[in-house]
Amino acid sequence: MKTYFFETYGCEMNIAESAAVEQLFIARGWKRSESAQTADVAVINTCSIRETAENRILGRLGWFNGLKAVRECKLGAKTKMLEEAVEYVKDGSKPLTLVVMGCMAERLLKSFQKDYPFIDYVVGTYAKHHFSEIITAVEEGRKPFQIDDSEKYRFAALSAEPGAFSTFVPIMHGCNNFCTYCIVPYVRGRELSRPVNEILNEIDLLGKMNVREITLIGQNVNSYHSDDDVNFAGLLQKIADHLRETSSPIKWVRFMSSHPKDFSDDVIDVIAREMVICRHIHLPVQNGSTAVLKAMNRRYTREQYLELVERIKERIPEVSLTTDIMMGFPGETEADVEDTLDLMRRVKYESAMMYYYNPREGTPAAKMEQIPVEIRKERLQRVIDLQLEHTQEQMSKRVGSTVMVLVEGVSRDDKSELLGQTEQHEKIAFKAPASMIGSFVNVKITELSGNTFRGELE
Repeated sequence: MKTYFFETYGCEMNIAESAAVEQLFIARGWKRSESAQTADVAVINTCSIRETAENRILGRLGWFNGLKAVRECKLGAKTKMLEEAVEYVKDGSKPLTLVVMGCMAERLLKSFQKDYPFIDYVVGTYAKHHFSEIITAVEEGRKPFQIDDSEKYRFAALSAEPGAFSTFVPIMHGCNNFCTYCIVPYVRGRELSRPVNEILNEIDLLGKMNVREITLIGQNVNSYHSDDDVNFAGLLQKIADHLRETSSPIKWVRFMSSHPKDFSDDVIDVIAREMVICRHIHLPVQNGSTAVLKAMNRRYTREQYLELVERIKERIPEVSLTTDIMMGFPGETEADVEDTLDLMRRVKYESAMMYYYNPREGTPAAKMEQIPVEIRKERLQRVIDLQLEHTQEQMSKRVGSTVMVLVEGVSRDDKSELLGQTEQHEKIAFKAPASMIGSFVNVKITELSGNTFRGELE
């Protein structure tokens, strides 16, 4: 039996795409390997969103180069880093097929093919459907073939990992926004919406696989628009109706990522009306200053964002809001920093993904005059400190309430407890029999420990 190994970096879209490709291996009778050292095929799904991610991946490629050499008995020295691989091949060689896919593979397609000859296949974001051919070539012992990277994007189905209760469902691909700091439009291409029927069919299949919660994903889900004239609000309504009509075991629907400029009142109304759609919205603001937002090409102002938040909270009082915040963008002033901190105090996010600006080659912002890294880091720390206060404040308000929880598994910290997730995307630990894993239960929140709730089964 042949084996495969995945190493995935980056966003939820990458996680979903890795899971979809994994289904192809499983369908062919392959088994997941616990490590790259013993796999027949290793797949690295890459990310280009930040330079740090790319640097980490380049380091890993050096490690895989050494691993391939040892696996093919081309190294005389047995380095400590590759002891496991050396032990594995001591009685004979076993080649490793290395596949690099994802955004970095798309961005550096030609240079990967030229400068990293030990990579057997470079699979860009438009060429993932070639994995069936790659698997066949490995099974038949054929040499790597040239992949056509000029084709149109095709959506992959069945993005659930085996045994998962929660999974991602891609509904669109690409981005038309061209924020000045972002590499995504250049590596993912223009927006392409997935047909409604294809989405509903995948949801039905996921329900049969024991999935209980799905997250609709895309670079900008709010701009979804199918060929048959269904927008994002219409898609949410069709999914809610379909789950109800089919008595699906899927009880929660989430979505990300959202762009504030496209977040319509119709979407707010569907969330308020349909209980299957979770009362949790990730609404990236990126910065609290209108001047910085304009330089970022975000196409909304600080005031418009705050008005949107007000409308959401008015229609969905129990909603929890999370966000992305970037500090140190070129041209940002101390007054802009104060605008961001003030916006945070007004919204009171439950949590946030916070980072300082990282120039990406090929984007307009990379050519702007950069703020020193030390200042970027200091400004980011102020944001982090404030958000920690808000997280504790917002989560503490929920102590004493009873919430519905999707039980995900046994707690790593205490094997006598189960760990679950609330509708607001919070973690909660409580004592209950293991037979409840994979089900929805009501739990009373008794205390907050760090960022994890503790509770009692009701």
